[in-house]
Amino acid sequence: MVKEKKETVKVKELKHQSRKHSIKEGIFASIKGAFGDYYVSPFAIAINASNSLVALFGAITGLLGPISQLFGSKLIEKYSRKKITLKFIFLEALAWLPFIIIALLFYRGIWIEALPFLLLFSFALYSVMSNIVKPAWFSWAGDIVNAKQRGRWFAKRHLIMGFVLVIVTILASIFLDYFTKQGWIMAGFMILFGLAFLARITCWKITKKQYEPKIKLKKGYYFSFFEFIINAPKNNFGKFTIFRSFIAFAASISSPLLAVYLLRNLGFNYTLYMGITLAGTFFSLIIMDLWGKFADKYGNYKAIVISCIIIPLIPILWILAPSPTYLIFVPALLGGVAWAGFNLSASNFIYDNVSQQKRGLVVSYYNLLIGIGIFLGAGLGAFLIKFLKTSFIEPIILIFILGSVIRIFVILIGLPRIKEVRRTAKFSASRAFKNIIIKEAKPTLHEEVHEIISIKEYLHIK
Repeated sequence: MVKEKKETVKVKELKHQSRKHSIKEGIFASIKGAFGDYYVSPFAIAINASNSLVALFGAITGLLGPISQLFGSKLIEKYSRKKITLKFIFLEALAWLPFIIIALLFYRGIWIEALPFLLLFSFALYSVMSNIVKPAWFSWAGDIVNAKQRGRWFAKRHLIMGFVLVIVTILASIFLDYFTKQGWIMAGFMILFGLAFLARITCWKITKKQYEPKIKLKKGYYFSFFEFIINAPKNNFGKFTIFRSFIAFAASISSPLLAVYLLRNLGFNYTLYMGITLAGTFFSLIIMDLWGKFADKYGNYKAIVISCIIIPLIPILWILAPSPTYLIFVPALLGGVAWAGFNLSASNFIYDNVSQQKRGLVVSYYNLLIGIGIFLGAGLGAFLIKFLKTSFIEPIILIFILGSVIRIFVILIGLPRIKEVRRTAKFSASRAFKNIIIKEAKPTLHEEVHEIISIKEYLHIK
């Protein structure tokens, strides 16, 4: 009995340390995204990729990523989740090296016309490496967090990651604008992608220190993707997956074209472009912890419903006015708030509906269907931007309007078919406002300041 108690205390401490390491790893993952992921579309535009090719980045990688997750879920049967995560984080880091080579080739004037297609291939390879790891990581993360505090902990992790992402991305945009003015734009991109490589290597080193709880895969846990599809309309999580896939389709019609709209149609520089696109991330940070507390108290479904009131409006709001101030405080603000609630609650909805041993498998199927939605939506956007010809309105504006209309239909048809599965407090708008917004907002802002300050502690900066 005493031995078991000591073992329980030891495991609890190991999980606590793993959560701290996971936040550290998340910080460097954000740095990788700030130097790398956020600059792939601007880099494609800088090497003269067409509008339709820029849109195809979302389509092709949106499909390849989830297919690779399907492969990744099967690896859990043979290897430990930690071993899988370490291997593919390292390979993902190496996948940034071709981006540096492409920038060098463009600077040298070698294979200029082929480089956008080579970039597309390189980004597809990067997406495969970064997505294979997700089922193992998702399953692993779920086992180191207490179920009752899951919403708050993931909100806390997202908060710290998002803060780092905003600051580093803005610094990177200022850096890139300076290099552009000096005529060194390709050198700027090479440095950014090199820093993305180093940040991901650091993630690999930190992940080595994390504790992995054992997972037992019982016989009969496996079921095929085809079986998942057949049974999806018959169960709550399956219906949610279908709904989430159609949301991905509707969102991807216009979202890959936002970079084109801001950089080419409105003519913004990199700093302004990043300031506007990152404003949504910043606003999501302010609201993220409140969303986590709301979902823990009233359920993930109610958080999704509230988010879905705003989500259909976002594409139309982007095109109503070209003012940077308007773009930051209307579409970016509302989009940041809505997608923060939707994405956090959708992720936690999986934990509520899927057993531990099936999480890695199910999340790969879930993400594959979302990937198909992204592929079809971004593919439709790429097709329309290339072939749509209108005299009364710019094609890109019409595509944004279409994106909003389709979002409305998807939400009206799909959302009523889903239900909450865990016991939650009875929802009342006035009570929720009083308990979550009024009572929790002040502590939340204090906690956010504390978390931002404590980044030094997580990084052991003295």
